[in-house]
Amino acid sequence: MAKKIFVAATGQNCGKTTISISLMHQARKKYKRVGFVKPFGPKVLLYDDFMVDMDALLMAKAFGMEEDIALMSPVALHRDFTKDYLAGKLDDLSLSDCILEAVRELEKKYDFLIIEGAGHGGVGAVIGLSNAKVAKLIDAPVVIVSESGIGKVIDAVHLNLALYEREGADVRGIIVNKMMPSKKEVTCKYLKRAFEPKIKVIDGFNYSPILANPTLSHISKLFDLPLQGDHQQKSRIIHNIQLGAASSQRVVDGLLDSTLMIVTSSRDELVVTLSSLYHIPAYKEKIAGLVVSGHAPVSEVTQQILFDSGIPFIRVEETTADVFTALSDDVAKITYEDQEKLNWIMANAEKDVDFSAIDALL
Repeated sequence: MAKKIFVAATGQNCGKTTISISLMHQARKKYKRVGFVKPFGPKVLLYDDFMVDMDALLMAKAFGMEEDIALMSPVALHRDFTKDYLAGKLDDLSLSDCILEAVRELEKKYDFLIIEGAGHGGVGAVIGLSNAKVAKLIDAPVVIVSESGIGKVIDAVHLNLALYEREGADVRGIIVNKMMPSKKEVTCKYLKRAFEPKIKVIDGFNYSPILANPTLSHISKLFDLPLQGDHQQKSRIIHNIQLGAASSQRVVDGLLDSTLMIVTSSRDELVVTLSSLYHIPAYKEKIAGLVVSGHAPVSEVTQQILFDSGIPFIRVEETTADVFTALSDDVAKITYEDQEKLNWIMANAEKDVDFSAIDALL
């Protein structure tokens, strides 16, 4: 029978998937066979005729487990799933049985099984399967991933603990993620006073812009538009987003590292300048790509220079203001295409995340 761990979270964007990748990477060094399952997933993709959760697909692709993809995502919540469920259209489908059967099959196959929840403890209640209820259903010890802080972490963990305890789930640890190195020692000291010895407090990853920032591929998916130009740059991480509102010279002088530049489609001279500079290695480091925005058409000559340069770009019809707002509000979620991020997680996993402490809880 496999060792199991249910990776929960206090809410969205705590870095739960990053922790799951770290656990998978480190567990494979100790255990011969390590598996993964996302019991229910609200963000789905079509893969090999299966609707699967995107985190399950990430793990399958990153760690060569595609053969188990159907078991790794037993309940994929398509867009109208909750409406259909509440309308009684899915009464003949036992979601809990789907999850139990998948977990049992994976337990037979693997020595260590990582089970990733979806959001906070109550997510899934609308279909009768909250994270807390699923953790109890499959009898898996729980660790809760939280973002950094003291008061807000204590409040958020207790809010989630109430639900896990009500369902009878066994919460054994808290992984504190996205910590600022300068505050790490103080933060951990007070969190340990608040929770230990009942619940173990374990360090997660330090805050990293590499993980927090989007890739060109992610921006393409955000706008549901193709990335044009050099597709080999699709995994490049964007560290800065700038508006091309000033003169061309001032825009060039103000370029920061790995910048995504938002340029209005009528600014032919700026598009041409940035496209030309992209051939120069020093500027290629600064210019990650362009989002060319607005209803005005790009001139034929400018369009030709843009294509010939190979600079990655996305052509968006929305206004510059709308594009900037969408990018500012977006939170980049890691996917199987983000190889640079995956490499960073695996390279830093043993330094930042104490797998032996987590393994000892199980």
